[in-house]
Amino acid sequence: MQETKPPEHRKRVRLVIPSRSDLLLRNFTELIGGPMGHRAAPGVVPPGFFTVERVLIMLTVLAALLGILLKSYCRGNGWETPGQFYSTCYSDFPELFRNRGLGNGAFPFLTKETFFEYPVLMGLVAGATALLVPGEGITSDRVLAYFDVNAALIVVAWMVTVLATARMTRRRPWDAAMVAVAPGIILAGTINWDMWAVALLALGMYFFSRNKLVLAGIFIGLGTATKLYPMLILGAILLLALRTGRFRALLVTAVSAAAAWLAVNLPVAALNPEGWKYFYQFTQERPAGYSSPWFAYNLVAGRLGWLPLEAEAINTLALNLFVLACVLIGILAMAAPRRPRLAQLAFLIVAAFILTNKVYSPQFVLWLIPLLALARPRWRDFLIWQTIEGLHWAAIWMYLGQVTSGGVSQHNIDMPYYVLAVVFHMLATAYLMARVAWDILDPGYDIIRRHDMDDPHGGPFDHAPDWLRLDPLRPLASVLPWRKAAADA
Repeated sequence: MQETKPPEHRKRVRLVIPSRSDLLLRNFTELIGGPMGHRAAPGVVPPGFFTVERVLIMLTVLAALLGILLKSYCRGNGWETPGQFYSTCYSDFPELFRNRGLGNGAFPFLTKETFFEYPVLMGLVAGATALLVPGEGITSDRVLAYFDVNAALIVVAWMVTVLATARMTRRRPWDAAMVAVAPGIILAGTINWDMWAVALLALGMYFFSRNKLVLAGIFIGLGTATKLYPMLILGAILLLALRTGRFRALLVTAVSAAAAWLAVNLPVAALNPEGWKYFYQFTQERPAGYSSPWFAYNLVAGRLGWLPLEAEAINTLALNLFVLACVLIGILAMAAPRRPRLAQLAFLIVAAFILTNKVYSPQFVLWLIPLLALARPRWRDFLIWQTIEGLHWAAIWMYLGQVTSGGVSQHNIDMPYYVLAVVFHMLATAYLMARVAWDILDPGYDIIRRHDMDDPHGGPFDHAPDWLRLDPLRPLASVLPWRKAAADA
């Protein structure tokens, strides 16, 4: 008897629809007829031309156009101080093009006696895009062209991030809409090249979710060569390897990441050792950066006559606080009743780094957006957080406008209001960390695990049994009857 093939639709996976699973979005759908009916089968029934990924790309393009529109003043009038701050259209691209020799043919790390305060791959991107700008010298047209070339490439990196995020959770691709329309990316995406690192990490996490560990490590290593924060995901992988006993995943990924990072950095370090070391020396010696808690403290200290914190003291305090945060995250990961998901741990570690680091630039919000979309795709919390980040984004430019213009306080944002914006940004990030930690402690609140999924981003850790788990209350089992019963069970 001839075997018949199953219908094509049986191979497809039924998608989780946000208007069904998210209360906020469900309420917003009332104007268009309410949430999708339960008899509809998205993911099983072919959607025609408007697939999820195509719609996500359309949303990304619209968001990117809005982001470029917000730069209209500077694109038409130039990036000059203090106008670029008051018009909230500041970008590092024009600044570095004019002041780091890029407009005069200097190539970061390859041109001797030039210094670039960013990691190697970011410097190579900055130099390569400068070569794409026609003409010679530093003119307003070339500055604008340099911004436009880099903004266009940022949009491509944004699309890559959206697609990688959508494909990581097979049943929940719509969670990537958070990345596609994120106000944080619209506002801060073209400040610097951070979106390159975000895209590389997203690709690394995507390949890790597919158990392609070598490729995952390569992209994590390339991301670290662009911006240091992607290496933090190795901490999350380490914790899950300890919890499950699957150390091969950690070994292969870490070795591949180190090899990719060395492949980018070693040739540059050999060719221009002083230029290569400059970024690390600059990072160590620089004072507290704008919007970091340390900078906010120094502002308040200066007004109240307190003792300010110097760079050396800040380095020590920031490192110790970050290590303490990592220890607490490690205890949470090892003691939680159910193994945490990779994205949850990655979000907590990166957020802890942001809160304790001595530098916080407005574009650092880009680091957390894809991680939150994977760790806790709740639109209410996401939009509240993005609103607060948007207020902080405006406050930093208004504060810099006042500093660079020397204007009086009554015509500018005064320092206490800027410090409050920094405090609210920190509290919003800490709140998200608390919510993610609560999801770990009580997996019943984890929206990802409500749909017969364990850890869709975890690759080799998905559905892995525990190998090692801490139980702080186990010594009390002998004296607490309910604990003894639970231990015996």
